[in-house]
Amino acid sequence: MRQFVPSTVPRWLWVPAGIALFLLAGPLIALVVKAPWTQLPELLSSPDALQSLWLSLLTSFASTLVCAVLGVPLAVLLSKLTGWWIGPMRGLLLIPLVLSPVVSGIALLYFWGRNGLFGSLLGQIGIDVGFTPWAVVLVQVFVSLPFFVISTLTSLNAVDPELEMVAATSGAGAGQILRYITTPLAMPGILVGALLAFARSLGEYGATITFAGSIAGRTRTLPLQIELSLNSNQPQAALGISLMLIGIYVVVLLLARLGTNRLPGSRAPGR
Repeated sequence: MRQFVPSTVPRWLWVPAGIALFLLAGPLIALVVKAPWTQLPELLSSPDALQSLWLSLLTSFASTLVCAVLGVPLAVLLSKLTGWWIGPMRGLLLIPLVLSPVVSGIALLYFWGRNGLFGSLLGQIGIDVGFTPWAVVLVQVFVSLPFFVISTLTSLNAVDPELEMVAATSGAGAGQILRYITTPLAMPGILVGALLAFARSLGEYGATITFAGSIAGRTRTLPLQIELSLNSNQPQAALGISLMLIGIYVVVLLLARLGTNRLPGSRAPGR
């Protein structure tokens, strides 16, 4: 355990730290205080809320799976290879993190939409992803894949390369090294990345409504249902669904902490 040494911590730090905690905790406390607790069972069991909940969970699980299948190979390549093109690849990975949600939605629309660069080709064979659950998954992958890759990349960079070299000199192939050495040692970061991707997918709003729309049972996820409730003058329903979303986030954070603590190599010596 890390010991706290008061003499090494200036007292004035408590002022900005307290303000930071106030800015973070204040809005969350307001949600809890203002929540219609007596009406929650009825609000959260409504057909619209349940429909949006299941759609959000299914699409988020699907997009997280896609992020894992595609993100691990990408992270491995970025951590192992060198060259002038590695920098642009890393930059491309970071762009979705800073894009406005609306811009992300427009970009997806002009690529995957019916008249988009790739969507028009799909349309020629009878596939239209716009305004379907697949559109929601594509949006979620676009915004959450960077979170997964960055977390995985950080964990991969922490793997001791000497262990991989010892295995290579002992006759192990590249695939065996990746499967039995690199991936298990990097698993804490991979797991955290998957949970971050799931949480980011679950909360996506702007790009979803721009590209996939808000169609009940098809593309209306929990954030879109919250927005619809507010616009329909149903603030109590919006509050209730917001609490549901926060509850899912809390579960995700607990699973991340529990999972990483139980994985081999996830605890540093002396902690």
